[in-house]
Amino acid sequence: MNRINKKLSEDKKLLSIYFTAGYPSLNDTVSIIEDLEKSGVDMIEIGLPFSDPLADGPTIQESSTKALKNGMTTEVLFDQLKDIRKTVNIPLIIMGYFNPMFQYGVEAFCKKCQEIGIDGLIIPDLPVDVYHEEYQAIFEKYGLINVFLITPQTSDERIRYIDSISNGFIYMVSSASTTGAQSGFGDEQTQYFERIHKMKLNNPQIIGFGISNNETFTQATQYAKGAIIGSAFVKHVTQEGTKSLNKFIDSILN
Repeated sequence: MNRINKKLSEDKKLLSIYFTAGYPSLNDTVSIIEDLEKSGVDMIEIGLPFSDPLADGPTIQESSTKALKNGMTTEVLFDQLKDIRKTVNIPLIIMGYFNPMFQYGVEAFCKKCQEIGIDGLIIPDLPVDVYHEEYQAIFEKYGLINVFLITPQTSDERIRYIDSISNGFIYMVSSASTTGAQSGFGDEQTQYFERIHKMKLNNPQIIGFGISNNETFTQATQYAKGAIIGSAFVKHVTQEGTKSLNKFIDSILN
C-alpha cells in the first residue's frame, strides 16, 4: 500500500508541511525533511522550485527564486533524496509545475520518484483531463499518487470527476487566491468546507492555502482529514532558520 493511503487510514487529523527544496540553503533539503518527521509531521510536500510559479504567493515565490539561485534543479533534488528512505518513513510528495517534469521526461521522472521512495505528486498546472488521458497509466505503473486541487469555484460535476480518478486525497484549496497565511477563515470559506464535506467524496480532503496557526489548523480539520501549511512554515524558516522547526510544529498541533 502507498504510504499516503496508509497515513490517510490512521484515526487522526493529519498535518502536512510544504517547503521549498534548496531553501534557505541548497543542502538544507534532507535535514528539513528529517527534522519535520521527528517533530510529528504526518506528510511532507517537497516544492520543486520553478521560475514561473503561478499558484504561489510572494513568500513561496521568493523562496523558489532563492532556491534556483542556490542551484536547485530536478537532478540536484533527486541526488539529495537518493538515500532519504534510510532515515524517513512518512509520505513524501513532490509539488511542482509540469514543465520541469516534461523536460526531464514524464516516465523518467516517475521512475526516479519510485526509485527514491516518493509517494505522490502535486502538479497544479497539469489539467485533470490531460493527466487522465495521457499520464495516469505511467503514474500508476510507478506506484505514484497524483493529487488534484479543487477550489471554491470548482463545480460539483468537476469535483466528482476528479474524485473518480483520484486514489489518495484531494487537495482542497481554501480560496481562489494564491498561497499565503491567514489569521482565520470567513463564512464563505466555511460554507465551502461544509459543501464539500456534505458531498461525501470517496477520497478524503486535505485543506491548504491560508493555514498558519493552531486556530486555522483546527478550523480546517473540522471539515477535512488534514491541513497543509506552506507559506507560514517557509516564513518561519526565513526568519528563524532551520534549527527550531519543532517549535513551529508544536505551535500548530498544541
